[in-house]
Amino acid sequence: MRRPTSTEVMLLVTIGLWALNLTVSRYILLHGVQPLVLSAVRYGIAAVVFVGIAVVAERSLRIARCDLVFVAAAAGALWINQIGFVYALETTSASTVGLILGATPIFAAVIGLVFGTEMLPRRFWLGAALSTAGVGLVALGESGKMRADTTGVLLCILTAATWVLYSILITPLMRRYSPSRISAVVLPLAWVGMAVVGLPQTRSQDWQLGWEVWALILFATFGPLVITNILWFNSLDRIGPSRAMLATNLQPFVAALFAVVLLGETIDAVQLVGGVLIGVGILAARRRSPLAPGD
Repeated sequence: MRRPTSTEVMLLVTIGLWALNLTVSRYILLHGVQPLVLSAVRYGIAAVVFVGIAVVAERSLRIARCDLVFVAAAAGALWINQIGFVYALETTSASTVGLILGATPIFAAVIGLVFGTEMLPRRFWLGAALSTAGVGLVALGESGKMRADTTGVLLCILTAATWVLYSILITPLMRRYSPSRISAVVLPLAWVGMAVVGLPQTRSQDWQLGWEVWALILFATFGPLVITNILWFNSLDRIGPSRAMLATNLQPFVAALFAVVLLGETIDAVQLVGGVLIGVGILAARRRSPLAPGD
């Protein structure tokens, strides 16, 4: 058997941590932490960590003036992404969110078409139609005790689309800066937006949460945020956003499995069929391309 490449290992670790993050974040929200408070705390800690890493390792946070527009746009996309993410998890179940986020590669291809980085074959639109139908079935089904309403589904779609946009925007920066420096600049900017919008919730938050919730907040920060940021950036640099996004095909089913096992959520037959349709659609839309040197 072929040994997995370092890029494949990085992507698998990233996907596993992201999938677990859906369940962990849902649990945190169900145990007294308000949505924008969770985002502000996680990104505040992560921003301090990355600034420290960049200052110690590189002794500089300098970004060229010509790259500031990419930095600002990436921070804005990440800010919107996190607001959509936490409110999607508050509105519906972790398994539903995970299944709908499985359509992320379709968004990657469409946004790539807009940016002129993708040429979409005819079969892509068949795959897109199948994945869209799958999203609709997931939205119609029930997960656990909470039904995925229109707001929750739209927030999931917003989360997927803004994550793709964020990944595309940071790709040019990866050619000139390390992942640590990019994170040390982009994350604090995104955190400012989260902190400002979330200020009313922060003021009303009850901080007596218990050690278990605090431990999970730290895990949700250092695992699915700090570690995955480094791994994801390096994967984007090696194989590009479109191919990296295809590796996320595994995430919805892993995320749903974590939610079923750890939160006791259930996935009905309609949602299961929807998840399969999303996967089939992505496979149908997949464009074969030669591997880059070193893959």
